[in-house]
Amino acid sequence: MFIFTLHSCIIQIRKGVIIIGFIPVESSNVSAIRYIDGCIDVRFHSGRVYRYPNCSESLFDEFLYSESKGRFVHTYLKGRGEYEI
Repeated sequence: MFIFTLHSCIIQIRKGVIIIGFIPVESSNVSAIRYIDGCIDVRFHSGRVYRYPNCSESLFDEFLYSESKGRFVHTYLKGRGEYEI
């Protein structure tokens, strides 16, 4: 997967590994997300960032295109041994 956005400083090349930033998302709870080395990082509007380990790229893709980011976190990410970064 390739994502390039110069103004938001987002560059992702998944298998080739260059990842520079969060992808902004529209949500009342989540402000931005990213995928790095099997982990999904979630930035909340509060400013806190949590890392959810043991996640596949396909799970990240589902998250990226999900209708409700907050519901996705609660249903699919919570309980994976997340920690604040």
